[in-house]
Amino acid sequence: MHPEWLSNAYLAWDEETREGYFVDSGAPLEPLLEAVEREGLTIASLLTTHGHHDHVAGDAELERRFGVRPTQEADWARSIPTPGHADDHVAFVVGDLCFSGDLLFKDAVGGGDAALVRESVLKLLELPDETRVLPGHTDETTIGREREENPFLRYWLGAAPSIDETVGVAGDEATLLVWSPDYDGKGKALVRLGDGSERIVGGSRVER
Repeated sequence: MHPEWLSNAYLAWDEETREGYFVDSGAPLEPLLEAVEREGLTIASLLTTHGHHDHVAGDAELERRFGVRPTQEADWARSIPTPGHADDHVAFVVGDLCFSGDLLFKDAVGGGDAALVRESVLKLLELPDETRVLPGHTDETTIGREREENPFLRYWLGAAPSIDETVGVAGDEATLLVWSPDYDGKGKALVRLGDGSERIVGGSRVER
């Protein structure tokens, strides 16, 4: 995990073929490069959940070392289009693992257009509850844990009411629907703006 961005990079591999696969590169790569050597892996691909800088910062280094270029398709992983936080966002599912990028976190979801994020998150809720979620930032979780405890998912699934608090967002009046913790410690909010549209924004943008 990057000490400032709190972004994660992952290395997975096939125990039989010894083929390795990076997922995102926006964290210090040294521990993963050491694992490549230790496990005797041949790097087959670099999967990228989306193109934001804190997820692709090490792409050039991995291309230089292993000749791999970022892709969103690989034989070993199922790619699920999950726009909302970013137009190019995908999640990757491998066995009981889901690399969720900036879509689904422990207790929160990615910022962006609420309708698109909701639609994308609901795709991941089709996975088994025991599926391990390896997010783009900070702590691992599971699909089942987020279904039961994530404030956004509880609201969208009808398990919790909206907050309905009048707040300010960028100087304009809005209605706060959901508030949750977030990986950066500043919170995450679902707000309904004056024009009726809904956005997911960082807590620092909400004046309560």
